[in-house]
Amino acid sequence: MAFGTENKKLRDLVVRVFSGFEDLVYIGLGLMLAYSAGALLVTGAVRLVRSVGEGAPVATILGLLDQALLILMFVELLYTVQVSFRAHALKPEPFLVVSLIAATRRILVVTAEFTHLAERTDAVFHRAMIEIGLLTLMVLALVVSLWMLRTRPAVQGGAETGPSGRD
Repeated sequence: MAFGTENKKLRDLVVRVFSGFEDLVYIGLGLMLAYSAGALLVTGAVRLVRSVGEGAPVATILGLLDQALLILMFVELLYTVQVSFRAHALKPEPFLVVSLIAATRRILVVTAEFTHLAERTDAVFHRAMIEIGLLTLMVLALVVSLWMLRTRPAVQGGAETGPSGRD
């Protein structure tokens, strides 16, 4: 009987140590993501001011749009880390949102580059069209996945709940 109690105490200690280490990793990731998003925001603002002075060329505006969507991805990843830190569980929704933003970002960039692609060979243009088609299918799959996750009932004690059983 004493061996079972000591074994449980040891297991509880290991769980607490790993949980603390997990928290430390999440804090580090959160700080790195916050710094990266802030740095991208500052450099984006500097580029915006410079582009206004240059008459806002299309290439600069496309770069700013790309950078804004990248910042949004960082913020969503930061939210994912925050949710994981709070609940000690991974939720799929934030990852799907980040994937949706990434796919949309790539669609916008490829579409914006169409004017340049028309000047190149037909093969390059066809590859871009295939990429847009595949990305569109991916966006549809991600949207359906998000819809399915949000309309299904939560499972008690599943990955959506934290250690206390609360969401």
